[in-house]
Amino acid sequence: MTVTRPTSVAEVTADLAREGVRARAGGTDLSACLETGVIAPGPLVDLLDVPGLDGVTWNADGSARVGAMTTVATVAADPRLATAYPALAATARALATPQVRGVATVGGNLLQRNRCAYLRNPAFDCFQTGGDTCPARTGDHLRGVVVDQGPCAAPHPSSLAMAFLVYEATAHLERASATALPVADLYDGTDPTRDHVLDARSLMTAVELPVPVAGERAAYRRATGRSRAEWPLVEAVVRVECADGGRGPVERAAVAVGGVARTPLRLEALAETLVGAEPGRDLPVRVTEALSDLADLCSPLPATGYKVPLLQGTVRDVVETVLGITGR
Repeated sequence: MTVTRPTSVAEVTADLAREGVRARAGGTDLSACLETGVIAPGPLVDLLDVPGLDGVTWNADGSARVGAMTTVATVAADPRLATAYPALAATARALATPQVRGVATVGGNLLQRNRCAYLRNPAFDCFQTGGDTCPARTGDHLRGVVVDQGPCAAPHPSSLAMAFLVYEATAHLERASATALPVADLYDGTDPTRDHVLDARSLMTAVELPVPVAGERAAYRRATGRSRAEWPLVEAVVRVECADGGRGPVERAAVAVGGVARTPLRLEALAETLVGAEPGRDLPVRVTEALSDLADLCSPLPATGYKVPLLQGTVRDVVETVLGITGR
């Protein structure tokens, strides 16, 4: 297995144009995929020394551009990012372990492979390894989807994707020519053969965030089987823009969830009910009803029915945290 270390984006795209070449960012997922046989050994392009892919750049209007090679730890620890985009910072701080956050990158997190045990076991074939079935559907799918979007039953593993969704962020790509794509459009739950829509010749260079909004309140929660180093069964992030510097009624809201579907999901209907809610007050009835209605989104597999109340409870917890509701 050969490894090249280009020093420019142009060199990277030229290398990726060759058949069978893959990009390596932090390598936390790629190494595991190579070890388990999910990915066959082949030429790698190491992105570590490519200038312009790492770090946070602030634009004149106050918006930020986060390089795809920026580590999750950098995002989690950046005080300016935490002030401008608290939902992103809170999500990054909750990921994995300090060791993983110190190596894993923003681009790698968005484009990682799912964690299904059947995908990562060479004894099984599935849609993503050239097969024509999803063995998890009739086998062990305890951690599988509860919002069923297509043939594959494995939830998408990216937590950062959820946070970028609530900011309507844009991914910048380098292909034959530079292009941009909403982060939401990186994923297609109906295609069981892949975890994102990019081909091996595409290079993600950065994620662009919108101009920050004063008065934003945000929170993130994940429900796991144990307290540390565990992939979430359900996770949720909520951001609201409130009047009066964050003390007044909600003027705009966004809610996203993960661990429940083949793609990260925005909950538009629930977000709409949060408009007008006041921090520190009881949840409006319309919000409570919308939380109950989350069950209508779900079509659980035989072993994932437990995720329905877990989804409702996790989202409610985040909503109440954002609004400063205590004592329930």
